[in-house]
Amino acid sequence: MSSTGDKVKGMANEAVGNVKQGVGKVTDNDKLRAEGKAQEVKGEAQQTVGDAKDAVKKGVDKV
Repeated sequence: MSSTGDKVKGMANEAVGNVKQGVGKVTDNDKLRAEGKAQEVKGEAQQTVGDAKDAVKKGVDKV
């Protein structure tokens, strides 16, 4: 997957995770809050992968 694809999927997962956490908090659903937090962390990791791919590509392009 491209760096842009990783970043987009990461942002989407992070957004959905935040929504799940909010709904879980409002409905007092600890399971949904935990799922939301896990999805948010997954999204952050995907974005980091995308950033790393960008950095490697920029390094290779300089050579």
